[in-house]
Amino acid sequence: MDNTTQPNTSSLFKRVALGVQFLFVAFGATVLVPILISKGANVDFSTTTALFTAGVGTLLFHLITKGKVPIFLGSSFAFIAPIIGAIKAYGYEETLSGLMAVGIFYIIFSFLVKAFGVQIISKIFPAVVVGPVIMLIGLSLAPVAVDMASKDWLLALITFITAVVIVIFGKGFFKLIPIFLALVVGYIVALMMGKVDYSGIADAPIFAMPHFVFPKLNWGAIFYMLPVAVAPLVEHVGDIYAYSEVTGAIELTNVKDPRVLRITGITALIFSFLGVVATAITTIPTAVIGGVMLLLFGMIASVGIKTIISHKVDFDNVRNQVIVSVILVVGIGGAVLPIHAPESLLEWINAQGISIESFNAEFSGVGLASIVGVFLNLVLPSKK
Repeated sequence: MDNTTQPNTSSLFKRVALGVQFLFVAFGATVLVPILISKGANVDFSTTTALFTAGVGTLLFHLITKGKVPIFLGSSFAFIAPIIGAIKAYGYEETLSGLMAVGIFYIIFSFLVKAFGVQIISKIFPAVVVGPVIMLIGLSLAPVAVDMASKDWLLALITFITAVVIVIFGKGFFKLIPIFLALVVGYIVALMMGKVDYSGIADAPIFAMPHFVFPKLNWGAIFYMLPVAVAPLVEHVGDIYAYSEVTGAIELTNVKDPRVLRITGITALIFSFLGVVATAITTIPTAVIGGVMLLLFGMIASVGIKTIISHKVDFDNVRNQVIVSVILVVGIGGAVLPIHAPESLLEWINAQGISIESFNAEFSGVGLASIVGVFLNLVLPSKK
């Protein structure tokens, strides 16, 4: 499609057709995240729930903005590695409380942006901090990608090579969905090799409720996930570190009519109740997922490097060298900062009628590295 011409959306039929079609364009950005998390953390991070929340979130966004902005809310690849890490460290339900905290953080920060303007983001989260943090997001679970690929190196390498070829030589629409297409190719090859167990699909219900899990409060998971909110925050406000797949799809198809994207949201809701979809997705072999992870996590890390380069971070400035160095060492080195509330504070809180037996949490990994980076950027002098 020529992206200089906006498609005709004058009739309801055309809007419905475009809206349903766009869900498949943005399908990778919506369901790949839960697929990769499920395989990486060995949990049921439901794809149908992702479709449900994407649909609800999109419709709420259009309601709040009075239907003026053409957007479909998919999933963020920036959260894949941190969610897997948090689940392994704290548990599934506990990690969900961390994700809820991220949502609350975004609400609070939106009021700050409204009050002080978007420049507050570049002030607190400059490229010298965001760049190495994004690198850590990609590198932190490199061992997971290698472990999953090692289940069947031939299958993983076929998937990996497919993704690389599409990334380098793909044009237009295909260049937007290299990971999705690589999964399709890897899955077909796995079928031909007899390495796909699809026996469960026959028994899967056609319709089923999305799988919902109630969060369990865990301060460690909250402190782990909160700093990770930095990368998507910067992306959504200034497109500083990544070209969003959904945004790219909108630009490529030139679907700028908000009514079409609302239909996409409704279509996502409908798909979320198709139980056979979730069952079919679970048949993707681990090695195929590992193959795309080999590229995906590495590309996330390279985007961190690109952020530093594109923003011309001055590495002749020793201050910048210190900030980047400390962020990488703290993040890769596995530093942990435990937090324990003193007994006297707990006694005072309980005396106010609030029952808290203990408060134990810790900062670690990407979370701790992000906080250290923000702190150093704010306190170190800017002189060379």
